[in-house]
Amino acid sequence: MAELWELSAEEIAAGVRAGRLGALEVTQACLDRTAAVEPLVGAFLSLGPGAARERAAHIDRRRSRGEALGALAGVPVALKDNLCLEGSAVTCGSTILSGFVSPYSATAVERLLAADAVIVGKTNLDEFAMGSSCENSAFQVTRNPWHLGMVPGGSSGGSAAAVAAGGVPLALGSDTGGSIRQPAALCGVVGLKPSYGRVSRSGLVAFASSLDQIGPLARGVRDAALGLEVIAGHDRRDATSAQRPVPDYRERLEEGIAGLRVGTIREVDTEGLPPDGRRNWHQALAALERLGAERVEVTIPSLQAAVAVYYVLANSEASANLARFDGVRYGRRVRRPGADLGELYVDSRSEGFGPEVKRRVMLGTFALSSGYYEAYYGRARGVLEGMRRQFAAAFERVDLLATPTTPTGAFALGEKVDDPLTMYLSDVFNVPANLVGVPGVAVPSGLDDRGLPLSLQLCARPFDEATLLRAARAYERESGWRLAPTFRAAA
Repeated sequence: MAELWELSAEEIAAGVRAGRLGALEVTQACLDRTAAVEPLVGAFLSLGPGAARERAAHIDRRRSRGEALGALAGVPVALKDNLCLEGSAVTCGSTILSGFVSPYSATAVERLLAADAVIVGKTNLDEFAMGSSCENSAFQVTRNPWHLGMVPGGSSGGSAAAVAAGGVPLALGSDTGGSIRQPAALCGVVGLKPSYGRVSRSGLVAFASSLDQIGPLARGVRDAALGLEVIAGHDRRDATSAQRPVPDYRERLEEGIAGLRVGTIREVDTEGLPPDGRRNWHQALAALERLGAERVEVTIPSLQAAVAVYYVLANSEASANLARFDGVRYGRRVRRPGADLGELYVDSRSEGFGPEVKRRVMLGTFALSSGYYEAYYGRARGVLEGMRRQFAAAFERVDLLATPTTPTGAFALGEKVDDPLTMYLSDVFNVPANLVGVPGVAVPSGLDDRGLPLSLQLCARPFDEATLLRAARAYERESGWRLAPTFRAAA
């Protein structure tokens, strides 16, 4: 019989609503599991066990009175610590926000609470969501539950690790250039980046506003679909959120993909993958074909420039968004006797920001500066417009696009810290979906030769998450993925 912490979010919610499970007992089981694995993994920056138990007990009392409960009744959920929760600290993994307590909750978090979820804590991340390994946090390093000497991916590494380790069945992350899908891949869980505008960004601390999206991480596709159902929808507080109805993503989830056309992209160099990754990729394509999908090759020539375009645009937007953290408007202030206002800015930002954030802010400021704007930012925007047209043309021929999620499985802690360009290429398959605004999902596809997870990425037309999740679920069933992390010790 499964332990309570091993149950899916869907099973927990159904059990609590029916009275077969108590929200408090489930929450306590997840808190106990977190206490057991957290010293090894370091997924959480903060935990609120008292508040979680109090909320769970309140849900149980409501059920005992015969009140209707929401879609996530009693489900323990973790939040990436760039999402605001009223009355709780939000650090973004940065010392510049030390001591800041949010006066309000993000819309996505409000919707979790309205669905009767139980928030158990805030998870670690690369500072201001800038990184691919969760090593850029100012507070701690998160380790991969599959191998404690490996990174969990980033920037939502804490959320991915918390789900993989069994601390929670569902977590929220944010994805600017792969920050949900890449850590999901490295930790052997499902990670979903919705279409741009599908989920409100209100209450998400901005990195790159035209690219950021909030999405769920879960141990299975059904839970990811459930999480998206809850958090999706228009929000008047976010002008970029789409005024589109939110489907019941689970209604047709089990229908399979017979007759769908799955595109492989000529410009994606899968032959350059390591032998185990290349073998896994071909096995994944064969599985999709066994399920009745038709494989079609498409061409997106501008894809070769995607990483370069992404890092110009994302860093430019980061430069603008992070300008507010200056020790005056927002952020911890460094007081030096005799310092003028300009020196206060320099001191506060120099001490408050870590190396990766400083690097990206400087690159973005340079790209936006007089004399270089058209050469860098303007040119990148032009390439992006062409890329959007090419993706639209590809989706006239296919229903889905398939790529590996990452070039390799998890890499060692410290392996790429001093090589930012190599680190940036960890997201080479992920950034296009953010640039053109389409939804993407990472689904576990097997293990590499080291016994670490590999993953298949599927992308769909804008706002067609229903088809995307149906395909991911069909592949999940076919692959039979049921593996749990091994917690191998670091060397």
